[in-house]
Amino acid sequence: MKQLIDLHVHTISSGHAYSTLQEVIQYAKSIHLPMVGISDHAPGMPGGAHLFHFFNMRILPKEIDGVRILKGVEVNIMDHEGNIDVDQRLLSKTDYAIASLHPPCIPFGDIKTNTETLIKVMSIEGIQVIGHPDDERYPLDYDALAYAAKEHNVLLEINNSSMNGFSARSNSKEVIKDLLSSCKLHETHVIFGSDAHISFDVGNFTYCKEIVEECDFPMELVVNHQIDKLKQFFPKIFQ
Repeated sequence: MKQLIDLHVHTISSGHAYSTLQEVIQYAKSIHLPMVGISDHAPGMPGGAHLFHFFNMRILPKEIDGVRILKGVEVNIMDHEGNIDVDQRLLSKTDYAIASLHPPCIPFGDIKTNTETLIKVMSIEGIQVIGHPDDERYPLDYDALAYAAKEHNVLLEINNSSMNGFSARSNSKEVIKDLLSSCKLHETHVIFGSDAHISFDVGNFTYCKEIVEECDFPMELVVNHQIDKLKQFFPKIFQ
């Protein structure tokens, strides 16, 4: 099943990633990935990209070497009120935005607090994806999260890097099984994300594919390979 898109990719602009934009594009081309989204960390992450980086993405061509380039951002959720580290002016300039919980930016909370925080963020215009909701240190009510994501037309990410053995996130594989169970119950769509911090990981969904198969999760609820579903969740990309 051909994957069409990887929207969770970091470049050296994120501060702790190791590949340039050109290297990312070259690798995407080599694996015949039609679309790649650049979603560097927003400024709230220590070492993250400056706001100017995101505004200046307007200079990027829509396509380079046959690879469609999508201009995104991984925003940081900064508090349990659901505030993020960029404003609507910036979000309006991007093709999409991923919103994530990161320990340098927001303290760990209990299940109720964390879940309510993510649901608040879903209501922010311009947020299309909740990134890696799979960290046991941020416990979540996955039934409530999956239901809310469907109501808000927001995707929940199945993050490949969370399961690769190098991630700082805790017990993610088991947590993702719970997430997939709730998404299956509520027929909530998910998106695979490599969370690549080096070009060779772009489009790498090895662990994502393994876990959805293990959980007997319906592939029709995964959007990466379905152009009609991508148009539904990311209309700006196809304008």
